[in-house]
Amino acid sequence: MQDILAKAAHIKLVIFDVDGVLTDGSLYYDAQGRELKVFHSRDGHGMKMLQNTGVEVAVITARTSEAVSHRMTGLGIKHVYQGQQDKYAAFQNLLVKLDLDASQVAYVGDDVIDLPVMLHVGLAIAVQDAHSLVKHHCHWQTPSMGGRGAAREVCELIMEAQHTLDAQLRVYLAPEPV
Repeated sequence: MQDILAKAAHIKLVIFDVDGVLTDGSLYYDAQGRELKVFHSRDGHGMKMLQNTGVEVAVITARTSEAVSHRMTGLGIKHVYQGQQDKYAAFQNLLVKLDLDASQVAYVGDDVIDLPVMLHVGLAIAVQDAHSLVKHHCHWQTPSMGGRGAAREVCELIMEAQHTLDAQLRVYLAPEPV
């Protein structure tokens, strides 16, 4: 675990896949054919806390969904790449845009389409229920499944490694008197 924390200490950008990572991978459609997604609220709060520490957060997803746009806007995530069959190209764009080295990036994935990016980042993370090949090529695996708190675990791991987690949680332990 010390090796993972050492890698996490240098992370300046965390990229999340959406389907199977921020959701459980199920695809829901209403009677009009509109896609619906279910996100875990604790994952979102973890992403907000991580951003508060100065770590950038991005999503790269192969699908395109208004639900993703709405959720990411609500979380203040500015780097949203949807419809990306070639996730590696979006990853390269982020490196240039944010002036980062690949070793400063963590990527969280669940399926083989995520491997081209996962094989090049400083910290590759698979959710607990990821495809076996993704698990084989990751540095760390979350205890929780995608859409079930895995993203929060990633955020807290990075904050712990960067010694910022306690400060983020302290806000809730000593609230201002009303």
